Parts: sequence; C-alpha cells; structure tokens
Amino acid sequence: MSDIFEIAGRAIGPGHAPYVIAELSANHNGDLSAALAIVDMAKARGADAVKLQTYRPDTITLDADTPDFVIEGGLWHGRRLYDLYEEAHTPWDWHPALFDHARKAEITMFSSPFDTTAVDLLEDLGAPAYKIASFEAVDLPLIRYVAATGKPMIVSTGMANMDEIGEAVAAARDGGCTDLVLLHCVSGYPAPARDYNLATIPDMARRFGVSVGLSDHTLDNTTAIASVALGASVIEKHVTLDRKGGGPDDSFSLEPDDLEELCRGARTAWEATGRVDYGRKSSEQGNVQFRRSLYFVRDLPAGSILSADAVRSVRPGYGLPPKMLDRVIGATLVRDVAAATPVRAEDFACPRTTGYPPFP
Repeated sequence: MSDIFEIAGRAIGPGHAPYVIAELSANHNGDLSAALAIVDMAKARGADAVKLQTYRPDTITLDADTPDFVIEGGLWHGRRLYDLYEEAHTPWDWHPALFDHARKAEITMFSSPFDTTAVDLLEDLGAPAYKIASFEAVDLPLIRYVAATGKPMIVSTGMANMDEIGEAVAAARDGGCTDLVLLHCVSGYPAPARDYNLATIPDMARRFGVSVGLSDHTLDNTTAIASVALGASVIEKHVTLDRKGGGPDDSFSLEPDDLEELCRGARTAWEATGRVDYGRKSSEQGNVQFRRSLYFVRDLPAGSILSADAVRSVRPGYGLPPKMLDRVIGATLVRDVAAATPVRAEDFACPRTTGYPPFP
C-alpha cells in the first residue's frame, strides 16, 4: 500500500501540498441552491474537494423515541436522532445535480456513505473516492464494501482507539483498498484545540504505514495549519456560507474568508516545512555581506607582525571569518594594509603557529 496516490488527478501524500476538503455536511439547510453556492464558494476559495454525506434518516438510525435515540448533552441536546438526520441529510435526488455542478466548477466531489445503498448510488455517480466518517469507523462490513470499489478511501478516526483503527485499516486492505488515508480526529462539535494532540499524526503514519491527515472541528484554523508541519497530507473542515445560518453544523463551520485563509495557510505551512536543509537559501544570498568578519583598524606597513589591537571582528563579511582571529594575530604582513579594509589570506606570509593549515 503506497502512502502517495491520486484523487481525480491530484497527488496526495508526503511531498505534496495538503489536500483541503470542504465538508458541506448539513450546511445547505435544506436548500439545494445553498448547496450549489457552497460548491462554488469552496472552488473560489481554494479547496481541492467538496465532500457530501450520503444517507437518509432510515439508513442511519431508527424512527424511535426511546432514550437510546434521543441526544443527551452537547450541541444537539434533546433532539431525536431520526429528526436530526431528517433535517440534516442531503436528499439523494440532489446528488446528480451536485456532482454535475462540481464537474462544471472543476472541483472534485465525493462523499461519506453510511450504508451499502449509499455506496451504490455514489458509484453510479462516478465518485472518485470515499470517506468513512468517525462514527462509522467501527462498521467493518461497510468499510469492506467501500474498499471493494477500488477507489481511494479516507477514514476518520475520531473516538476510535488504536485497536479499532488497526481493525479499520485491516478491513480496508482486506476489501481491496490500496490507497488509504487516516484522518486524526476529535469528534467534538466544536472540539477544543487542547484535545487534538497533534503529535499523534506522525505516530499514526508510522504505525499504520499510510498517509495521515486531520479532520478538524476546532473553531479556527490554527490546529489545522499546525498539523501540516507534523505531516498532515489532508485537511478536512466543515464550511458554510454563514456561521449564523441556524443549521445543525453552521456554528462550528468555516465561512468563506476562513476557508481561503485555511487553504493559503496550510500550503504556506507545507512550503515552510520542506525538507532537512542546512545550506544557504536563495533569499539569504544578498545578506551574506552583513555577517561578521575580520577588518584592520589601522594602517600597517608590510613586515608588521599583527597585534590583537590592530584587527577586529565587525560587520560586513568581506574579510576572513572571525574563527581565524587566533591564526592571524602574530602573523607577518607581506604587504601594506589600510584601516577599514578586510583581512585577507594573501596579506600574510604564513600562519603564526606551525602545524596549522593554510588560510582558506
């Protein structure tokens, strides 16, 4: 299994800029025109892909009123699961229009399926990849069914422990998936940055031998951008046209300017992370002259033996480096020198102390 692959022609993995996914989720608020506008916004603000969620309330839960099916605490306290998903779902008859619109806008679209019938629908629409949501990471039969499509898979790991992540990876591999990304995730809505423990990202990549990214539910972009320096190859964030829109996910989603800042910041962080390199950089070349070097501080005739008070380490950097100071003190000048001129190797007959190499 390679840790570098492509989705719709875009390379993902180490050595490539982070792949930014704009999660539409429920932020259409029941309005197809709003969903289409979010697709256009994501393209305009620099995202690589828009992700949907493909389910109906009856494919994700039961129409039940018992306590098991009523949410306790958090953003959706008191809501029946069925009612929440009825409100939040993206109607299946919208999917063709959304995929067609994304193709025309030249932005990749794929989805999180929540059952096998959703996978079948997305296959008919030509989805180029699949996302397994955090809450479904333990649904190994679903993972195997998605893996059998042969498409790249992105698996979010919120709430999953190490063993469960291993089981999900094994299910994907057993099912035929060769291109897999794990997303480090905290399934809080919103989630505090202190819960993210981004140091998990490189550890997860080493343990499971796959590219790793971040599904970020914090309220700003700091956590997502920081993750890039730790190797995140994929960044996923919920997006909306208006954080005050009143939808189930609006309050913790990025508005257009925030998404643009995320795309720009993540790519800048990737460029800045780069590779191990101790060499002088192109932007530094013009500043080499401002380093310190050795300069004569008074006029001296040829034949003088250089004393410590006749030379200083100062800026600019046209003379011998300061590390040569002990070697030039006591050396004999072979030519006249002037104050405020750089000390050079050709000013001397030889170093004062025998056994030293020649001046550079």
